[in-house]
Amino acid sequence: MADKKKMVEAITSMDVDFAQWYTDVVKKAELCDYASVKGCMVIKPAGYAIWENIQKELDRRFKESGVENVYMPMFIPESLLQKEKDHVEGFAPEVAWVTHGGLEPLQERMCVRPTSETLFCDFYAKDIQSYRDLPRVYNQWCSVVRWEKTTRPFLRSREFLWQEGHTAHATAEEAEERTIQMLNLYADFCEEVLALPVIRGQKTDKEKFAGAESTYTIEALMHDGKALQSGTSHNFGDGFAKAFEIQFTDKDNTLKHVHQTSWGMSTRLIGAIIMAHGDDNGLVLPPRIAPVQVMIVPIQQKKEGVLDKAYELKNRLIKAGFSVKADDTDKSPGWKFADCEMRGIPLRVEIGPKDMEQNQAVLVRRDNHEKTIVSLDELETKVGEMLDTIQKAMLEKARTHRDAHTYEATSWEEFTDTINNKPGFVKAMWCGSQECEDKIKEDTGATSRCMPFAQEHLADTCVCCGKPAKKMVYWGRAY
Repeated sequence: MADKKKMVEAITSMDVDFAQWYTDVVKKAELCDYASVKGCMVIKPAGYAIWENIQKELDRRFKESGVENVYMPMFIPESLLQKEKDHVEGFAPEVAWVTHGGLEPLQERMCVRPTSETLFCDFYAKDIQSYRDLPRVYNQWCSVVRWEKTTRPFLRSREFLWQEGHTAHATAEEAEERTIQMLNLYADFCEEVLALPVIRGQKTDKEKFAGAESTYTIEALMHDGKALQSGTSHNFGDGFAKAFEIQFTDKDNTLKHVHQTSWGMSTRLIGAIIMAHGDDNGLVLPPRIAPVQVMIVPIQQKKEGVLDKAYELKNRLIKAGFSVKADDTDKSPGWKFADCEMRGIPLRVEIGPKDMEQNQAVLVRRDNHEKTIVSLDELETKVGEMLDTIQKAMLEKARTHRDAHTYEATSWEEFTDTINNKPGFVKAMWCGSQECEDKIKEDTGATSRCMPFAQEHLADTCVCCGKPAKKMVYWGRAY
């Protein structure tokens, strides 16, 4: 056990320094590394495997909802970016520009895509002619570049991986329906696959996407009480369509502008998994997203038949549809246990000579370290049941944590005291003015996270100014 203790000591306790704990886990679990390009990261196999699972499951859900995948160029001519005024102003500070092609200066500089609305709009203007061409429900998997000043692995980097959906519809109603549909798809994915409970709601005008009519969001709460925006869905109305002249001939033979939506999720979800579920021993991965669901650890593996038995169990579980590895390295069992825990593998199967004699194995859960002895005759069934139990328990634990760190405030004194002394979400009424939103951010560092779909009436007046309240808002400090 000394090996295990030494290994865990390499991870800073989250209660001592949460930011350092996060960095330690990312590095020790080999999810990513720093690149020579400042502000960018190398996503290592362990981290990329999580992204592949996110991509696979999201893509399946997209396609079930009628989405088709496409790919757009990574460069955007400046003249194209300038077509939608609010949009370009929103992204201008973060844009990276290409000014030369080889040794020759470009006639027009191009930005490396921070997002692809303008490219899709330019394409749709040529591609859509008639109501028969609608709806267009496209998505692309790609990387984008935003020249962030402060970066953190997965949470905020200058280049990151994501998907961005861009759709065009004949009516405002269809566009709004698709916007909400995709937000709910994201929320269901987070809860069912990532074991991450989220608040669904609408962003305020101050916080909405540049150029959008409305932005909807899912907000998750991390272990340290900070919020993380985990996915957004935007209704553009016909604003982009008018700027880019995306028109179609309708059934009544009149020319109309399309209504558009955009929605996205990125590799910051990996950061969400780490910060919502991790502990002082490292990662804790939900079974449905874990690249390795089961690790078989042979005990006294040099004794005859032990390794063979471990391989046999591995093959049985793989055949049953689980993702399994066997740790056959020459390290001590204590080291293997610690390594398995640090990497967040949901379930460990221990098998040694005594277990073999009794036709049994020991199953150890990563989420709560609970040990269960099971008959080898029932291994596949018990492993499946336990992985399901872990998945549900992780969601429930995260939901309990969120609810325990969600507070209500009905006065300014109560609001500021809660924000400053109780990390988490604070529910409070708001009058709808940006002045109050700005004051709250300036005085407390908290921002409006969303106006939840499930509205509550906590008071008649705004928590900031005392004027009549219009909406209940979730507030919090955020990543």
